[in-house]
Parts: sequence; structure tokens; C-alpha cells
Amino acid sequence: MDDEQRYQAVASKDARFDGVFFTAVTSTGIYCRPSCPAITPKQQNVRFFKTAAAAQEAGFRACKRCRPDASPGSPEWNIRADVTARAMRLIADGTVDREGVAGLAAKLGYEQRQVRRLLVTELGASPLALARAQRAQTARILIETTDLTVSDIAFAAGFSSIRQFNATILEVFDISPTRLRERAAARAAHAGAAALAPPGVIRLRLPFRPPLDAARLLAYLAARAIPGVEEVESGTYRRTTLLPNGPGILSLSPTSSYVECDLELDDLRDVPAAVQRCRRLLDLDADPAAVSGFLGDDPVLHPLVRACPGRRSPGHVDGDELAMRAVLGQQVSVAAARKLGARLVASHGKPLSAPSGTLTHLFPDAATIAGVDPEALPMPAARARSLTGLAVALASGDISLHPGADREAETTRLLALPGIGPWTASYIRMRAMSDPDAFLPTDGGVLRALKRLGGGSAALPDSWRPWRSYAVHHLWATLEQPTSLRENQ
Repeated sequence: MDDEQRYQAVASKDARFDGVFFTAVTSTGIYCRPSCPAITPKQQNVRFFKTAAAAQEAGFRACKRCRPDASPGSPEWNIRADVTARAMRLIADGTVDREGVAGLAAKLGYEQRQVRRLLVTELGASPLALARAQRAQTARILIETTDLTVSDIAFAAGFSSIRQFNATILEVFDISPTRLRERAAARAAHAGAAALAPPGVIRLRLPFRPPLDAARLLAYLAARAIPGVEEVESGTYRRTTLLPNGPGILSLSPTSSYVECDLELDDLRDVPAAVQRCRRLLDLDADPAAVSGFLGDDPVLHPLVRACPGRRSPGHVDGDELAMRAVLGQQVSVAAARKLGARLVASHGKPLSAPSGTLTHLFPDAATIAGVDPEALPMPAARARSLTGLAVALASGDISLHPGADREAETTRLLALPGIGPWTASYIRMRAMSDPDAFLPTDGGVLRALKRLGGGSAALPDSWRPWRSYAVHHLWATLEQPTSLRENQ
């Protein structure tokens, strides 16, 4: 988009572009989301920024009316595979807060100076500024939606001190944390009391760009839910996961306008990482209008897209776990893969200190599986060796499936491992690395769906770039029945 197109989006209050770019008004000193209901500013008074951090670095404050900091994430960072996009995915996951700019640069394979220069040149903000903007956003959400103390919020959002926390909130939002909470309480009282979160639970609302096919998302996850680790019941998906600072339980309940997210965490510092991993799992930063608009022109996919414009491509909360589960699912049904996963969890998963309903264990990490004798695993010998070989590569760092992973490089490394073929590598790429353009040409479900739809041309998938992952899910969905999902893993 050029600035003229951006201004037209602002003039039309187009919510599809919320989070894609930010509008700063020089006459007021504030920045907004494109759909802000305020009077459209004169074009000569408008500046556009790719990130909220860049607007803040330029001296603008967040609008109190449209809350641009609460926009859905930009789909650009998942679509792109370059260093900038990889850096943005890592910053969103909290890498800078946990490991500093040095840790970010190490994961990207660049020098700190190169990473800093690249982000400032393209985005107008340094890695520290981008991380600071995210801390401010996380803090605001916690201030307005929880009853955590100010010190707990500062700690959870990643601030190093209460003074830094107070100063940042005042600078970014032009309001103190105390006043921010008072205003939120007044709005809640006016709107009617919302359901209170149980003790020990942080309840948040995750925004997305509608439409969202929540029913199919939950059905897809339910079909693959490993007992003890995951469950889907009454419109809610729950699972255990190991976060950077400790274990946690995630609970996601989609509604028509947001996803209700309940977090039970051993360490409050894991709030930002948990939120981002939930967003990746449900593909909440996608732009369904862009995907459906493109795939909807295809003669084979057109009726599928028209019937379900809110189709998403689910990711995962843990790349290592997804990769190991992909090996479990090789050449077996979804139900068989679940059983193998359940046996693996029962034998090698770490029990929770406090089980929650049917959730009792963490999925075993790569280091644990790497140390298991393949002959002791409940699967064919060749697949057991593939699983432990993959686990060794993951545990040693020879293969990295973190949010900022280089998709092409890691796919090449995966294919070099014994027992990892194109189907497994592509499935890992699609879900563990949230690649919107992964395709599974040998997948049985894809082949059956294409045959049923009359789309047998080998060249057809190339016309679906860069949204082939969504095309795969549209094809898989044609094979699903109300009581069973028949696609191949």
C-alpha cells in the first residue's frame, strides 16, 4: 500500500487494516488504528507507521478512544520470511525481554549492530523500542482486565522496575496506571459486570480480524488432542505447555468478536509468551479477507472459500512438540497418532504439580525423548529411530523451530534427518513455523479432496501461493464428517 491507499482506508474506517499500519496525527500528537471513530484528520496532518513502537519513537501517544495498542497483530510478519519478519516474531514472543538484543541477534544469526540497523531503517524503531511497546501493551491489558497488583503487572509485562513501568505507561498512554485502572473499572460498571476469573487465573481477550471459523478450529484441535495434555469441551480448548520460565495451562474460548483466554502460569513473566503462542495456535493475526479474496478466484477452491471465508491455518504453541508429534503421525490415522502420543506422555511426560481436570502432564521435551532407547518406544523401530534422531537434533540446537526460525534453512535440515520426508517437513513447516505457504503434495487427504473436486493438475498448487497452507485446510475440510475427521494428521 502507498500513503494514498492508507489514507483512503483511514477515511473509510476500514477495520481490516487495524494492526497492519498505524496513523499518527501531527496536529494532536496521537496515533490511532485506521478504524478510529474520531473525525478523519486532514491528509497533510497524517503520518503512517508500520508499528506502534515507531509511532511512539516519533513522539506520538496512543489514542485513548480507539486503543491502537490493542489491535490484532500484523499478518505481514507471518507472511514474510526475511530477517525483519523473523525478528518481529521473536520480539513478540518476548526474546528481547528474556535474552536482550544479544539473544535476538544470536537466534537470527546476525550481529547486534546489523539487527538494530535493519529494524530502525525499515520500521523506524530499534529492537528495544519494539520490545518496550509490547511491554506497554501487555501492561495495559493486565491493568484493565485483572486485579493483579501494580508490582505484579510490572513484573509480568517484563519491566525491570516499578519506576520504569510507571514512566512508560504515562509516556505511551498519557495516563497513569492507577487512572487507567479506574477508567477501565468505570467502563466495566457501565457495561455490566463481566464474569470474574477464578483465583490464580489471568483472563484476557485476544482480538482478531473477522470472520473466524471457530467451530472448525476447535474440531481440528479436538481430533488431535492428546489425553493428559489437551482437551476440548463445551467450546473451549485447554492444554498444558512448558513456557520459558515454567509450566502453564492455556484455555481458549472463541466468541464472535474475540477469543477469551485464561492463563494459569507458574511464573507471571510468561504472560507475553503465552499470549503470542495462543495467537499462533489459532492463527489470530491472519487477514482472512486477503486470503479469501485471493483463493476465492481459483476455480477449484472458489466454492470452498465462499462457504467458509474465515478458514484459519492452525499453528502450535511449541515447535519441538509439534515436530515430534508429526513423526508420531507418519502413515497412521489421526486416532492412532493420538494413542501413540498418549502413551508417550504417560511414559515420559512430566506430571503437573497440580492437575487441572483431565490435564495432568506436560508433553515430554526433546531432551527427554533424545535420551530414550528407541526400542522402548511403542511404535515401529524405524519410526522410533526417526523420533529420537529428531529429538537429538532439537535438543542440541542443530534444528531450531522457534518463532524466528529461518523456514527454508530449517526445512533443509529436517529433510537431511533419517525418516523425515517431504510430508513431515512440510507439516512441521505449516504448523510449527506458522508458514502460510506450506503445501503437502503427497498427503492422502489433499489428493482425495483434489480428485473429488476435479482439480488434478500438478501445477494447480503453484497458483495458490502464498496461501497454500490455507488451501490445504480448505481441502481437508471437504473430507471431514460431523463425528470424525479423516484427513491425514
